[in-house]
Amino acid sequence: MVLSSLSGGGGRPGGLPPVRPSASVIPWRQGDAGIEVYWIRRADAQPFMGGWHAFPGGGLSRSDAALPVSGTPAGAGEGPPAAGFPTSLRGPDDDPGPDIVPGLVAAALRELFEEVGLLLAAPAADPARVAEARQSLLAQEAGFADVLTRLGATLDASRLVWAGRWVTPPFAPLRFDNRFFLLEWPRSESVQPAFHPGECAEGEWIAPGEALERAWRGDGLTAPPILHILEVLHQQGPAAGLERLRDPSETNLGPLRRIEQRPGVILFPLLTHTLPPALTTNAFLLGTGEAVLVDPGSPLDAENERLENALAVARDRLGRKVVAIWLTHHHPDHVGGVARLRASLGVPVLAHAETAARLAGRGLAVDGELTDGQRIVLAGDPPFVLTVVHTPGHARGHLCFLEETRRSVIAGDLVAGLGTIVIDPPEGDMDDYLGSLAKLAALRPGTLFPAHGPAVKDALGKLREYIDHRLWREEKVLAAWNQGLRTPEEMLPTVYEDVPKEAHPLAARQILAHLERLRRAGRIA
Repeated sequence: MVLSSLSGGGGRPGGLPPVRPSASVIPWRQGDAGIEVYWIRRADAQPFMGGWHAFPGGGLSRSDAALPVSGTPAGAGEGPPAAGFPTSLRGPDDDPGPDIVPGLVAAALRELFEEVGLLLAAPAADPARVAEARQSLLAQEAGFADVLTRLGATLDASRLVWAGRWVTPPFAPLRFDNRFFLLEWPRSESVQPAFHPGECAEGEWIAPGEALERAWRGDGLTAPPILHILEVLHQQGPAAGLERLRDPSETNLGPLRRIEQRPGVILFPLLTHTLPPALTTNAFLLGTGEAVLVDPGSPLDAENERLENALAVARDRLGRKVVAIWLTHHHPDHVGGVARLRASLGVPVLAHAETAARLAGRGLAVDGELTDGQRIVLAGDPPFVLTVVHTPGHARGHLCFLEETRRSVIAGDLVAGLGTIVIDPPEGDMDDYLGSLAKLAALRPGTLFPAHGPAVKDALGKLREYIDHRLWREEKVLAAWNQGLRTPEEMLPTVYEDVPKEAHPLAARQILAHLERLRRAGRIA
């Protein structure tokens, strides 16, 4: 149960979660109109990047280091060391280390075989035997080492080409230090990629330019490394663009990564005083010319200095100039940097009237009001149009911001990229919260960009999931009441048996919010 910022509370900003070594392979070929890449769409149920488009790949397993591999990827170890591992993405215990670690190439080849059925090994085995061996592997009837032994083959990495290294941004407890490899796979090969329907929902050959266009218009969601790789391959191809792939520093905005998965929506995860497992709050830069900065929440000078530097680069390189700071609500992990950023940028701070009233009591003035249904056009090419949506429940003055063209939503603490949201009476209200979820769902949102965690591809699915989850939990509260239990503390063992005891104080507040809603509905005395 991930519970975002409780009013007046918060955790401690500390070290980022450690990264897990991982690897991906980018199959490509010459098509009729240029090069094509083979990408997959991950199954929606996947815990990491569910529903997102990616290239075949996955994390390093303990058994990978024991797999013998002949040959080495071309170019491995060349270029700037750890170019994709900028300081801003490192935890205090992170060590970028070498680009190639033991077992990493074997992991890349294993994932390539599991996910799309391509086996790089020598000697080449009969395709029918390879297909049969893959089925055994996917059915968990044999391990990868057993499959290779059965085929009498040894992994061969000589066709791989080193194509760079990227690290997952620090907005989730699950982070990867991912290495990419190019693999030319011509049409003449007797075996062609075929995605595994368990981990993947679909797979296809596609021109990089078409894949980019799909991602930008909102038809799918993919991570910044994939967007950069597609852009480079579209512009220069796998040979001329290799240097840019190996050193992706062009994608940085000064000290911070440019995380822009929808045009005009740049995300900056910043360390804040929030509740674990969340360690960061996402600040957003919205707009294509004139821009607003949403929720600069970090109280840490180092984080705010990095943010200021990144905003300066966005202004000078992208032409995006901050004209105002907007707040989704008043909780500390959303306003920690407001005073400093207002002074350094020289811009007004705007929020809902309820938020302004609460911040005034803490000595933080709000310069203007944002109201439900207000439509704001930020000048740019193209103009960036936003609608203000009042969504109380987590906080009385909570706002979401709906981008008009692609229906992207800056969701604040209405939802989280992982887990659920704290509803803490009296500021939190369960009736209001469920109403706000339904209100946003009625606006046909596309992608949700929450304050904690990664973007959510299936906005309607996530909103319905949240509603169903709360109603399911409420029925458990009602059942506990009917069994004679009367206080949240008495109900915890049966209503929240699925959460650790460390979370029980927060869970008790959720039960209280449900009890108040049940009383108002006349379902309990």
